[in-house]
Amino acid sequence: MAIETHTTGILELPVLPTELPTNRRPEWLKVKAPGGETYAQLKTMMRSKALHTVCEEARCPNIAECWNAGTATFMILGDTCTRSCGFCAVKTGRPMEVDIHEPLHVAEAIQHMNLKHAVITSVNRDERPDGGADIWAETIRRSREMNPGVSIEVLIPDFKGKMENLQKVIDARPDILNHNTETVPRLYRKVRPQGKYPWTLAVLKECKSQGLRTKTGIMLGLGETMEEIITVMDDLREVEVDILTLGQYLQPTKNHLPVDRFVHPSEFDSLREIGLSKGFKIVESGPLVRSSYHAERHI
Repeated sequence: MAIETHTTGILELPVLPTELPTNRRPEWLKVKAPGGETYAQLKTMMRSKALHTVCEEARCPNIAECWNAGTATFMILGDTCTRSCGFCAVKTGRPMEVDIHEPLHVAEAIQHMNLKHAVITSVNRDERPDGGADIWAETIRRSREMNPGVSIEVLIPDFKGKMENLQKVIDARPDILNHNTETVPRLYRKVRPQGKYPWTLAVLKECKSQGLRTKTGIMLGLGETMEEIITVMDDLREVEVDILTLGQYLQPTKNHLPVDRFVHPSEFDSLREIGLSKGFKIVESGPLVRSSYHAERHI
């Protein structure tokens, strides 16, 4: 199959001779179970401060690598999401009240871990008028106050397209603003039923227009075509996104969306080249790539 690009003419994507069964992971997706002394220490500390990490909640395959390197992605606003995305392992339901001390706890954890680059994300809190934006802004501010040498990356929700809530996060001036696109528009109803593709583009466009370094991620293996992925790349470059991550979707449980196919590493390599040719400053593309993978390199 050949895909035409705007800048490099024809780039040949590899065609695999056989389809791998989606109930068996290929060798390139097999990773060791998390372990190690640093991993155990960090997990104990997280629980002692009643903190949650997306590394655990989303069952990230890179958790051991990142935690043993002394890095982690903090998840604020609790561990229960108001949305029911078909790909996500974070539990869905009615969240508990917001912990007003959470910004302090995150800042203390960053300090205790001696991080140089901290990533913060959250569940969706659609039941709140501000969508959690006040806690978001306070967490960024408190983390920076207590850790002046640390760069702050945030992976935010879409705030249902409400720009007044997004503005609170922008005003806190994170070093990197990430909001994940997740999939192609055709699959939004199945993959992100409460999300809207135009909201995602609007969030990224507004953040870039106010001078932030922007980032987004897309999962592969949900039934999208390569042509659709490349069209999304064009949409993201239209709003001047700086950093793109591409990774393999892995089904968290049997109750989540099934894997449509396992994308070969060589296809990820080809998509990296296409993305760079379109003007993204950084493209992280590989089967095990997740939003926060190598995040410290994206400043």
